[in-house]
Amino acid sequence: MYGTLLASWSGSPVFDAKEGVMEKRYRVTLTNQERQDLERLVSSGKSAAKKLTRARVLLLADQAEDGPAKSDSEIAASLGCGRATVERVRKRFVEECLEIALQPVPAKRVYQRRLDGTAEAHLVALACGTPPEGRARWTLRLFADQMVALEYVDSISYESVRRTLKKTNSSRG
Repeated sequence: MYGTLLASWSGSPVFDAKEGVMEKRYRVTLTNQERQDLERLVSSGKSAAKKLTRARVLLLADQAEDGPAKSDSEIAASLGCGRATVERVRKRFVEECLEIALQPVPAKRVYQRRLDGTAEAHLVALACGTPPEGRARWTLRLFADQMVALEYVDSISYESVRRTLKKTNSSRG
């Protein structure tokens, strides 16, 4: 099983023993200008740590004539990142461009808001009012319970209350 190259029944190479996995689908080949830009970025060290890691991945994965052409596992081991990270950076570079490969992937998940504008207004009005009888001050859990008791919302966590009140920049102290 460990050889330099195994062939499928059709004769095409399917396993690269140096890589230890299937043949690479995304091959990084940097131009001289791209390589210089990445080296300048890495040497300055003035960017986000993840951006610098992505730049180092591309520099080590470069399969141009004078590039190091390291394997994914070697790159992951030397940079202290996961092999999947190396593969994703490779893929984004090949499919998109250098600038996009260096940027984080934007979040695709959209969270449904628990409080609409009306419910937020009710919460702020509660916060500006006096606390219930027998209480010296409002707590986040008390706000959440009161919002449900007054039927402004079906259910809400105290953390959602905290985030909403934080957005209002109101000082209750």
